[in-house]
Amino acid sequence: MAWIYLLFAGLLEIVWAVSMKQSEGFTRLTPTVITIVGMIASFWLLAVAMRSLPLGTAYTIWTGIGAVGAFVVGVVFLGEQVSPMRIGAAVLIVAGLVLMKLSSS
Repeated sequence: MAWIYLLFAGLLEIVWAVSMKQSEGFTRLTPTVITIVGMIASFWLLAVAMRSLPLGTAYTIWTGIGAVGAFVVGVVFLGEQVSPMRIGAAVLIVAGLVLMKLSSS
């Protein structure tokens, strides 16, 4: 169950990161509220997952899901730049996440 909590915590990290961008420096109410609620829910699910997962594993997976997810959303929906180096960096992050998962007991 901890891995499911961690997955949803990572997905919510993507939500709050994107909504923070959309809030335009917290000047728009709806994206600001989504950011705050998403952060609280993401942190709570991360904390629940950490009850049984090691800190290093849980935090690395959580931030990795958020980083790669935010990158993908930025490219696909926000028109951010795509380059071989940026794609390579995302691939390395995903490889690190897979290795972290495989190394956890």
